[in-house]
Amino acid sequence: MAFRLSNMLSGKVAVVTGATRGIGKGIALQLGEAGATVYITGRTLQPTGKGTSLMECAEEIEKRGGKCIPVQCDHEKDDNIKALFDRIEREQNGHLDILVNNAYKAVTGIFENEKKSFWQQDPGFWDEVNNVGLRNHYICSVYAARLMVPQKKGLIVNISSPGGLRYLFNVAYGIGKAACDRMAADCAHELRKHNVAFISLWPGAVKTEFVADLLTKSPESKSAKVFAHTETVEFSGKTIAHLAADPNIMQKSGRTLFTCLLAEEYGFTDIDGQVPLNFRTVKDLLSMRGHTWLAAWTPAFLKIPGWLLAATTHKF
Repeated sequence: MAFRLSNMLSGKVAVVTGATRGIGKGIALQLGEAGATVYITGRTLQPTGKGTSLMECAEEIEKRGGKCIPVQCDHEKDDNIKALFDRIEREQNGHLDILVNNAYKAVTGIFENEKKSFWQQDPGFWDEVNNVGLRNHYICSVYAARLMVPQKKGLIVNISSPGGLRYLFNVAYGIGKAACDRMAADCAHELRKHNVAFISLWPGAVKTEFVADLLTKSPESKSAKVFAHTETVEFSGKTIAHLAADPNIMQKSGRTLFTCLLAEEYGFTDIDGQVPLNFRTVKDLLSMRGHTWLAAWTPAFLKIPGWLLAATTHKF
């Protein structure tokens, strides 16, 4: 069920939080390329020489034929978040189709604390991980829903990760991602009668600017090995563009979805033409663990069911 990406979101209005770099920037680029008017947020508005500002992202979106509105916003400040959605309501006559909750503050902190257990970390590390990466997502979703519910349509996406299912990086990270997944499920329950979808999206390992630098400087680190098989930063953007164009999106509302499986369903590849490894496919799991000879003999259709993944990671 592949859609033509060009202009498939024409007339749509989207918000992508945390779009100065990484996955957020990749999502914004793809939504803009698909025809949406994209509001992008972040703390860095003007170029700093590092290629990670809102204005540089906006310029790239416009070069691809998209329309972008950069908004400087500190997602730790409630008044900044409210001002963002007040502006959208004012400028778009209350119209909003897509919200992508991607803003995240703790990437550097996660890698700096990777060898510390939770009791060895400063208690404030919890806030560094979850103020923007969780609390802010909820606040943005509140304001987005106030625009989407009256129009009886819309899509909200939380960018999450498999860290919500089993231990990854640290305790605060896993709790935050599990909460993002639960937020999508519970908000979807209340939004369903209003025809507004809420989804939690799991990208695979993504080669962001920060990760690329890490792989260069510390190729043997524990965290670096997680990113041995990566998606580009735009793969999630292609996924969300297809979700937003899907007329049957409400069938997916409330679910936690994998970028790699959605690519298979909708029939698209990454921007480099590759299909990222799928950690639910037995063949790809064997490849990731270095069992290449066994992977070569394993059928590609063998997948681990989602319920089995969940069952193996929780004890009751």
